[in-house]
Amino acid sequence: MKLLFDLFPVLIFFVAFKVYGIYAATAAAIGASFAQIGWLWLRKRKIDKMLWVSLGVITIFGGATLLFGNPTFIKWKPTVLYWLFAVTLAAAALVFRKNLVRSVMEKQVSLPEPVWNRLLASWIAFFAAMGALNLYVAYNYSLDAWVNFKLFGGMGLMLVFVLLQGLMLARHVHDKNT
Repeated sequence: MKLLFDLFPVLIFFVAFKVYGIYAATAAAIGASFAQIGWLWLRKRKIDKMLWVSLGVITIFGGATLLFGNPTFIKWKPTVLYWLFAVTLAAAALVFRKNLVRSVMEKQVSLPEPVWNRLLASWIAFFAAMGALNLYVAYNYSLDAWVNFKLFGGMGLMLVFVLLQGLMLARHVHDKNT
């Protein structure tokens, strides 16, 4: 359910694009992002920082798309978000000596330090590559192909990446009963 909830603005964008076009889809995604934050605020009074960042990016780039009547801005939104994630992970590690991937996962799994570092490096590389790939698709294919890639390609690549990460982590998980 959480995955569907996190994908809510993307799904709304996709459906609205297919029915009404890019500008309605952009407005719908902005509205869906605000609705998502509002719902969480009413239910928990706590909003994940990542959702605030995503709301800010969709509002700025989506707003520019609507204001200037140019879909190029909304095409940049996933890249900016991916690159922000990559830079945040890298800066936390380099400046603050904090592995944010470890911070999120260390309660679920215990890993040697070199493995945590490889995991962090792989997430940074993945987000950097996804940002670049989004721009490649945005500038070399039709708007319709980019929208399809945004939902299916992006989510598919994320799923494959997470599964590969799981396989890598599985080698380090040991059953306490054996």
